[in-house]
Amino acid sequence: MTNIRTLALAALLALSAAAPHAFAGDPPAAPAVAAKAKQEVVYDDKADAAKDIDTAIARAKRNHTRVLVQWGANWCGWCKKLHATCASDKDISKKLRYEYEVVLVDIGQFNKHMDLATKYGADLKKNGVPFLTVLGDDGAIIANQDTGPLEDPKLSAHDVVKVLAFLSTNQAPTLKADEVLAAGIAQAKADGRLVFLHFGAPWCGWCHKLEDWMAKPEIAAVLSKAFVDVKIDTDRMTGGQLLLDAHAKGKSGGIPWCEFIGADGVALANSNGPDGNIGFPAQAQEIAWFVKMLKVSNARLSAEDTAILENSLSAKAR
Repeated sequence: MTNIRTLALAALLALSAAAPHAFAGDPPAAPAVAAKAKQEVVYDDKADAAKDIDTAIARAKRNHTRVLVQWGANWCGWCKKLHATCASDKDISKKLRYEYEVVLVDIGQFNKHMDLATKYGADLKKNGVPFLTVLGDDGAIIANQDTGPLEDPKLSAHDVVKVLAFLSTNQAPTLKADEVLAAGIAQAKADGRLVFLHFGAPWCGWCHKLEDWMAKPEIAAVLSKAFVDVKIDTDRMTGGQLLLDAHAKGKSGGIPWCEFIGADGVALANSNGPDGNIGFPAQAQEIAWFVKMLKVSNARLSAEDTAILENSLSAKAR
């Protein structure tokens, strides 16, 4: 005969798995469930969450996006369900790719990163996990969301319409491309620098390579001496594609496409080399053209500064 205590434990575990939230003090998962959860790792339990959030805020500032922090743990079934919904639904997936820098924060057994949760106003012990926090590109708290209202109990899953509505409501305002460029030119005029104008889009892998290279501390330190960084997103900014067409005169050859502009708004050099748009300079002839762009535009860089940029690109090419 089955032991009554065994039946009671099984019932408790079933209720725990079905519960839409995990709370501090919930019973630990059974060995079999824990073993399965270990195979399905969503949250990096070794990550430095504070550093990850700071990095995401820096990316959001460059991309004019926002940061979405999902607090949870690998033992939390509903945390994994939310992650799976975000990855599998094409509309939510696109919204996250276009509008958010996503950070998954492991909370352990409600004993990790609690100080960080408090800093960002996420009351996890009251609301349970998964829990969502939206931050602005300056780190300011935009929204905190208990995910219970985003669930569809009939489907035992998250309601994609509600999740998408939450993300849409809290995304960054749409910018106008011509206003972004005008602000960059005004800043360049005030600083006595040039504008490094580059066009990209969220789906463009080479655009991300260029932006990641430009964001490296040693590269950013050099570029900032001579340039105001102006990124135009052809998909997300109003008039972005039209502005690219106007500057490239219909001959951009794709993105990323770059142009150096003087403080008077006059174009000095662009990425249309002898063989077409160099995009992110990853080959010898492309790197040579990029260096020529620096020299032709009379960018305020020393020979040593230019060598740092050239050597960095050449090292990546190798």
